[in-house]
Amino acid sequence: MQTSDFDGFVTTPAARLRVRVQRAAEADRPWVIFSNSLATSHRIWDAQAEMLSGRFNLLRYDQRGHGDSPATGAVTIADLGADLAALAEHFDVRNAVGVGLSMGVPTMLAFAGRAPERLRALVLTDGQAATQPGGAAMWEKRVAAARERGMDWVAEDIITRWFQPENRTLPGVKALEASIRTLSLEGYAACATALQGYDFASVAAGFDKPVLLVAGALDGAMPDVMARMEGIFPKARLQIIPGAGHIPNLEQAQAYNAALSDFIDSLS
Repeated sequence: MQTSDFDGFVTTPAARLRVRVQRAAEADRPWVIFSNSLATSHRIWDAQAEMLSGRFNLLRYDQRGHGDSPATGAVTIADLGADLAALAEHFDVRNAVGVGLSMGVPTMLAFAGRAPERLRALVLTDGQAATQPGGAAMWEKRVAAARERGMDWVAEDIITRWFQPENRTLPGVKALEASIRTLSLEGYAACATALQGYDFASVAAGFDKPVLLVAGALDGAMPDVMARMEGIFPKARLQIIPGAGHIPNLEQAQAYNAALSDFIDSLS
């Protein structure tokens, strides 16, 4: 069990994952664990980690094939949830708020299904409990396009879809675009393929702890999708972030941080 700050790699039964742990001054402080979206790394949470640093024990990591975590070939969302469960065991994570973004939402739900005793609440951002109708075909087309056109095309496509035009020159967005261009094609393709078919609605229905659902107001149909998700969880509420698309924690970090902080504080 790791009991101090950590910035390196952890080898799980199925993957080698880049992990960063920042410990609070008081060892018994609760945990906040973060799971990144497709095409991003643990750095997508920099603004949130800066806000919470010192107050909580923080765990961030790169999902398989993302950031510095090597790709492993074909993968399922259940596999990604098992990765997080292995990290939680390795660092003895308990009493945690699990924060997931986009692909990190089903990853966090898969983890919740495996180890609900390690969680006290969830914050799920711009993601879904199950693949929506038409989702499989959409992801199949995107993977095919990525293989044909390369990661430069993926970066341009993602930045165009995820962010408002006036925000695409923000330093954080420009840094994200540059990182997507260097992302492993195989890592991207494996996780995008995993998104073609998953369903954790039953996990959501059985999760009887507090849940904050967050959606960017300008993220297409996502606010409506997450409003329907609100009815699945026994104890969920939805918060919309104005002026944000798919990555509100980066595009409108101040508003997102306020929502996250208020929710975590309410748990006490």
